[in-house]
Amino acid sequence: MIVNIAAYHFAVIDTPEAFADTLRARGEALDLRGTVLVAGEGINLFLAGSEAAIESFLSPLRADPRFADLRVKYSRSAQRPFARLKVKVKPEIISFRRDDASPLAGRAPAVSPATLRRWLQQGGIDDDGRRVVLLDTRNAQEIAHGTFAGALTLPITRFTELPEALAPHRADLRDATVVSFCTGGIRCEKAALWMRADGMDNVLQLDGGILGYFEDVGGHGYDGGCFVFDARVALDPALKPMADGMA
Repeated sequence: MIVNIAAYHFAVIDTPEAFADTLRARGEALDLRGTVLVAGEGINLFLAGSEAAIESFLSPLRADPRFADLRVKYSRSAQRPFARLKVKVKPEIISFRRDDASPLAGRAPAVSPATLRRWLQQGGIDDDGRRVVLLDTRNAQEIAHGTFAGALTLPITRFTELPEALAPHRADLRDATVVSFCTGGIRCEKAALWMRADGMDNVLQLDGGILGYFEDVGGHGYDGGCFVFDARVALDPALKPMADGMA
């Protein structure tokens, strides 16, 4: 059985190229496949391999004080969903191109999967009696595979298009508690920070994204699967692949 991980962490990396080289060498030595993105703002990982290899890759990362709080989402598949290992250095670990969306200055307030499930179970109302609006920060291709029931979805193909696409909805969101979400948390974290900096102080991020929600509480309130950008296509709420055909 193959172990698949998704993880990201914002931390200052002064020499991204050197750090990428270190992670590449470690991944190759452990016969891991997937994608590693490195930027001055942190890392973004999608990796697959044996359980021992995955833990051998993660152990030195977690020993680094910058990544001691790294949260990893796990799933399993019969086959490896990646053809090879790719390690890239990027300006951002997810491109948003907004100066006021950096978690390095502090994270946006978050809601846990357990709390969000409770809010959904009580009719989409938060603990202060405000209506909850779930904001999907992913693109249309991903949303087609599944999203939270009743979520606000935007007709975007790239994350950088979100601010413009959100503009017509902002007035309607003023009286709501807005919970931004995405696959693993990275986009909804940046989106929440940008929205709060732009005057929307009623925005939270779903901690751990959809995958974290599935892992912690299952699929309550979610319709379909979560698109994952690899040969598995999407994961169901039990974190099982909807396709599993790559060796």
